[in-house]
Amino acid sequence: MSAPPHLARGRGAESNATGRFESLQREAFDDGWTADDAKPPTLRTTVTAERARVIITRNDSPDIGFDRSINPYRGCEHGCIYCYARPAHAYMGLSPGLDFESRLFFKPDAAKLLTAELSKPRYTPGVIHIGGNTDPYQPQERTLRVTRQVLEVLQQFSHPFTIISKSASIARDLDILGPMGKAGLARATVSITTVDRALARAMEPRAATPDRRFDAVRRLSGAGVPTIVMFAPVIPGLNDHELETVLRRASEAGAIGAGYVVLRLPREIKDLFAEWLAAKRPDRAARVMSLVRQMRGGKDYDAEWTQRMKGQGPIAEMIAQRFKFAKRHFGLDQTPPPLDLTQFKVPPKAGDQLGLFEARA
Repeated sequence: MSAPPHLARGRGAESNATGRFESLQREAFDDGWTADDAKPPTLRTTVTAERARVIITRNDSPDIGFDRSINPYRGCEHGCIYCYARPAHAYMGLSPGLDFESRLFFKPDAAKLLTAELSKPRYTPGVIHIGGNTDPYQPQERTLRVTRQVLEVLQQFSHPFTIISKSASIARDLDILGPMGKAGLARATVSITTVDRALARAMEPRAATPDRRFDAVRRLSGAGVPTIVMFAPVIPGLNDHELETVLRRASEAGAIGAGYVVLRLPREIKDLFAEWLAAKRPDRAARVMSLVRQMRGGKDYDAEWTQRMKGQGPIAEMIAQRFKFAKRHFGLDQTPPPLDLTQFKVPPKAGDQLGLFEARA
């Protein structure tokens, strides 16, 4: 369902097609009435509390670098048109289009649930990744502070974690990230897709500008947080020519490493991205989609674990070679030390007896 221009202004998706699990489908059409009809109100963002039962999500995917993660939010106001999390909104009975970036959910009990989970006698520590699905520092975090509360719990337990964001707001929590980074308990990743502000505004309308993200890398690195830059997604014919520039500037900002993922178009994202291309970059739309299919065996997407992150064929191989060379050339091929699991401890609760030596002291 195409959205009127005044509804989609400042948003990523161009439409709000019905989720795939809904029994009724919506479709926009011109009813023939005049322009005198009252316009619907501009699309506003709503944020609703989600009462989760567990906060740590586990996965066994062989091509994902973590087996447990925390996502303080569902949906993302940044509105990145390529976001691989969009299809999950259909499970909420909502559209992966405009609903995904305007009808959001937060987990108010995240810190409480995490404290309970980490306090269990049988809990075994493992690196927790924060933000594996949607951004933990999207705009509502400024007031809701769910991510902040999660970090405070992890700090209390000396529990190692990694965190990823494309928001400059990540630097707000340097008082936690800095000391934990220096102690071998935290590592940050900043996603930077382009240095072109016009492209960033069209493709990631409510995310931080590229310059502010590089500044976040600089501040994180300066505070002692090992920081990686993700050039993701790589979109051939649209932003792939910026690969070396992004890695050079990442190195100059103090990053120690870099990674990339090629564009993924599972489920509804395929149509949403094609629609966005036609509206925002019509001169490149056919070329971009042709190049994408050349990396996916002639399809829009290949979900095979061995292919979905990097693609296949000559174009994918060229991107891989360019990335490998640039990573080495700019000194981003360092291997960060593993995060330290041995420091994990359950802090004493009020009323707990002091240890023998603590009591004597």
